[in-house]
Amino acid sequence: MMSDEIAENGTANGDVPEIELIIKASTIDGRRKGACLFCQEYFMDLYLLAELKTISLKVTTVDMQKPPPDFRTNFEATHPPILIDNGLAILENEKIERHIMKSVPGGHNLFVQDKEVASLIENLYSKLKLVLVRKDEQKSASLRAHLQRIDALLERRGTRFLTGDTMCCFDCELMPRLQHIRVAGKYFVDFEIPTSFRALWRYMYHMYQLDAFTQSCPADQDIINHYKLQQALKMKKHEELETPTFTTSIPIDVNDSNNSEQ
Repeated sequence: MMSDEIAENGTANGDVPEIELIIKASTIDGRRKGACLFCQEYFMDLYLLAELKTISLKVTTVDMQKPPPDFRTNFEATHPPILIDNGLAILENEKIERHIMKSVPGGHNLFVQDKEVASLIENLYSKLKLVLVRKDEQKSASLRAHLQRIDALLERRGTRFLTGDTMCCFDCELMPRLQHIRVAGKYFVDFEIPTSFRALWRYMYHMYQLDAFTQSCPADQDIINHYKLQQALKMKKHEELETPTFTTSIPIDVNDSNNSEQ
């Protein structure tokens, strides 16, 4: 297992509680961050709290293809994400979310009520999976239409993030999914988010500026391999040896930047 103390975590000297998040490691090298959506979502939630210095955050990656003996002893067949708070291990996604909201200092501020946003992002990921499995234009059109509805909401609200000008749990849920759509969609079926979705691209631009996203984001190669494994495809040797890349370019000119690329 590999651990990282998050730099913006305040101090680890006891004045704030330490939270450990165990996440899946890369299926390519077994060490760097893997492409688990829930792992990244909770990593982002907790990173934001660490930046606010309400907690100290430790992130540990586990190679689930060869889990170490101490992990198997403690957690048996449980897959990450796993949250550990003061010796208490929380193992299920819904329970992790509830624990962050109710028990982690500052966590309640991340969880806002917004039925429109909640319903809008609810089925987005299932549409990506249908695109990758079916590989037909009808499924791609359905995904595109769903993204257009998100673009329309962002355009109508005129806010930096989904529910306002500060991030919330919905942003931590949506942005990792958008990154998977962008990277895996392009690789497997040449799907691209249309440049006409300007509000959506502006939203992604703002998210790419944030450490909470960039520090938690898996490499393109890990996102691609995540879906290759689901389709029983193997990585080519040269792909395994590639230097990790992270797609964060923006194909439009955003109003508040002279540079459309990062």
